[in-house]
Amino acid sequence: MAAPLHARQLYRFYRSGEEETLALKGVSLAVESGEIVAVTGPSGSGKSTLLACLAGMDDPDGGSVHVAGSRISHQPEPVRARLRSRRIGMLFQNGNLLEHLTVAGNVVVAQRLAGRRAARDPGALLSALGIADRDRAYPSQLSGGELARAGLAVALANTPAVVLADEPTGELDSTTEHRILELLAETAHDGTAVVVASHSPAVSAFAHRTVRLDDGKVCE
Repeated sequence: MAAPLHARQLYRFYRSGEEETLALKGVSLAVESGEIVAVTGPSGSGKSTLLACLAGMDDPDGGSVHVAGSRISHQPEPVRARLRSRRIGMLFQNGNLLEHLTVAGNVVVAQRLAGRRAARDPGALLSALGIADRDRAYPSQLSGGELARAGLAVALANTPAVVLADEPTGELDSTTEHRILELLAETAHDGTAVVVASHSPAVSAFAHRTVRLDDGKVCE
C-alpha cells in the first residue's frame, strides 16, 4: 500500500519586489502508517513551509503531495479544503481552536465541516485525552496543557490518515510536553502517520525518524 503521506520534489519560492527566496528546494518525504517523523532544523530552514504544503494550505511551485492516495497539491482550494478536513489533522503552537466555542463545540464543528458528524464520539475522545471535565470550557479558560490536548482533540476528530504538528510543544513545560508526545505516539500506534516540526530535542528523541532541513533542503 502507498504511504498515507507522500511528497515528491517540493519547491517553493517567494518574491518580494526584485528579490526571490527559495523556501523549499526539492524536498521529498514519505511517511508510513504508524510512523512518527520529526522535522528539525534552524529557524528559516523551511519547516513551517513544508508543513503548509503537506497540509494543502500552501501550494508548492514544483512537485506534488499525495495524502491517503489523493493528490492535494495543485488542486482548487475547495478540493484541498475537503481533503484537509477529512484526511489531515493539524496541531499548531498558536492553536487550532475557535475562541467563541467550547472545547466540545470545537470538536463538533471540525466533524461537521468534514461532513463526518460521527467520526469519533466527542465525549469519548476528550475522555481519552484526559479533558472530559473541560468539555464546556472556552479556550481562554484552559491552561497551556489543556489547550494542547484540546487542540489535539480537534486534530483527531475525524480519525485522520495524517497528523501534522508545527511546534506543538514549544511553550509547554517538560511534563506536559512528554504527555502530548505520548498522545501522539498513541495516535501513531492506531495507524496514523505523524509529522512534527520542532526544535525540541525531546521530539527528535521520541520520533521513529528525523528529517533535518537546512536552507530549504534535506540534509543527508
